[in-house]
Amino acid sequence: MKNFFFIILAFSFSLIYSKDKTPKSYDDYRRRYENYSENDARAFENLNPFIKKAKNEKKYSELFQGYRDAVFYAKSRDKKIQYADSCLDAAYKSASDDRISFAYILKGSIYYANFKKYKPALDEYIMAYKYAKSTNDMYLKYKIYYHLGVVKNYLGYHEEALELFKNCLTFFEAEANDTSQHQFKTLNNKKGYLNTLHQMIVCYRNMGDLKSIDSLIDIGLLKTFNNKDFLQERSYFLKSKGLSEFNNNRYQSAITDLGESARLMKDDFAWISVDYFYIGKSYLALNKDDLAISNFKKIDSIFNKHEFILPELRENYEFLINHYKTQKNKEQQLYYTTQLLKADSIISRDFAYLSSKIHREYDTNTLMEEKGKLQTANTWGFFVIAFLVITAGILSYILLKRHKKEKSTLGQYLALQEKLKSHSYETNSNVASQAAQPTEISDDKKTHITEAIRNDLLHKLKKFEDKTQFTQKGLTIQKLAVQFDTNSNYLSNVINEQKGMNFNRYLGDLRIRYITKLLFEKSIYLNYTIDSLAKECGIASRQNFSDLFHEINGIRPTDFIRKRKKEIENPDSHSSSIGNIRGLFSDN
Repeated sequence: MKNFFFIILAFSFSLIYSKDKTPKSYDDYRRRYENYSENDARAFENLNPFIKKAKNEKKYSELFQGYRDAVFYAKSRDKKIQYADSCLDAAYKSASDDRISFAYILKGSIYYANFKKYKPALDEYIMAYKYAKSTNDMYLKYKIYYHLGVVKNYLGYHEEALELFKNCLTFFEAEANDTSQHQFKTLNNKKGYLNTLHQMIVCYRNMGDLKSIDSLIDIGLLKTFNNKDFLQERSYFLKSKGLSEFNNNRYQSAITDLGESARLMKDDFAWISVDYFYIGKSYLALNKDDLAISNFKKIDSIFNKHEFILPELRENYEFLINHYKTQKNKEQQLYYTTQLLKADSIISRDFAYLSSKIHREYDTNTLMEEKGKLQTANTWGFFVIAFLVITAGILSYILLKRHKKEKSTLGQYLALQEKLKSHSYETNSNVASQAAQPTEISDDKKTHITEAIRNDLLHKLKKFEDKTQFTQKGLTIQKLAVQFDTNSNYLSNVINEQKGMNFNRYLGDLRIRYITKLLFEKSIYLNYTIDSLAKECGIASRQNFSDLFHEINGIRPTDFIRKRKKEIENPDSHSSSIGNIRGLFSDN
């Protein structure tokens, strides 16, 4: 009996002990996984209960944190995107602009770091910038500036990017030296400092300022020496040192540094490709062609897997084409020619307006001609030649059509520009005078409204327009009637009579004129995507926005943005275009 009593007592104590070991708070859960390394799936043993608890309790700030952590620990890049979307949803539900902004940065960073998809990354960064305008979180602001700088650097705006990075470096350095902060915050600031330092090196290299690079490389290597927290950052500085050694014709040293960089680098396939490329070029300089070709082929493997290549690596395919041309291996020559054409199309996707600045030993026409010869040599096919002839004819027709369309687009742009400059293009009650006159309504179908009600609704519509409340998402005439303390029939009648159009057209007209003025007067909006511009003025669908913009302005938004950018960048050229167009019109 006594033994049985002790067994019961021991069992009770074990239950109490096990309950004490079960996490009770969000901090308890986080303490159990926060020391795991990035991409370590073991964290989810405690992270999943953390997320479940936050969902059940509808604690959206904690749910935001849970999904943010899930992005860090998830192995798969597709999972990271899924968790980033969930993080954004939780941020919106928490009604915090700072969290929303951070969630957009998080998603953009995954597009950039894990997919190398710069356009969607930029869309996310712009949204993050929009929500962080009034934030007091300086780390958040400078994180956005850093990411915008990365995209600018990629697109070739190196001077603008460098200015952003200099400001970021000053901020991150000061924060990293603040010993009063939590260790993880300090670590993030140190990483921000080191990554900014690396991006400055990239800027100086692209600008041809090689003198400024060496001292920055030395700082980076010193600060990352023998520190396992900064292995990725160290790989970037070793890459930079290897490139510097290559530029100074010290090829064996370049191979050593670039090889060590590739060994330390984790998942950044873009920069690993750069390592392989300059290792290959170093071997070429040392007359070790087989080793060079081996490294160039590694870049092709990465390209096939990720469908991404940096513009400076385009030459990789030129080396491979020439190598197999010398060996008279037409099959390999054709393969790498096809790969180069594919690389060009992908580069052009992000560099449409920079393509003329990219050095090309093999332009597209030469490549197409060479590809045609190779295919003919391989197949001796009549149909291949016929296909190329037909393609050339189609391309000529398309170019002619595009030339005519460009003339028409410029004329439409100039006409709209004249309206915008003459202040006849407004987003207020003057819209009525520009609209078609209302159709006659028979007396039995008219809604009879007292003069007092009509004047009150007109006054409210004026306030509605002046305060740009028409940008509300999902706005309907029923919702607006509730806001105006009236009924939808009265409101519809006043809009039809006084504005000369129905409610949907009236709302669309206000929104398009509003966004057009912003595009004309504030150049920052020229960098927004069409989706972002649609959201900015309250239109849910990209296609609806584009169609309505064209219907009201006579020009597509993409064409308007392109022309406006060109006008800002080169006003003298634009003045010449105006003269040419006016000359064309006067001849007719």
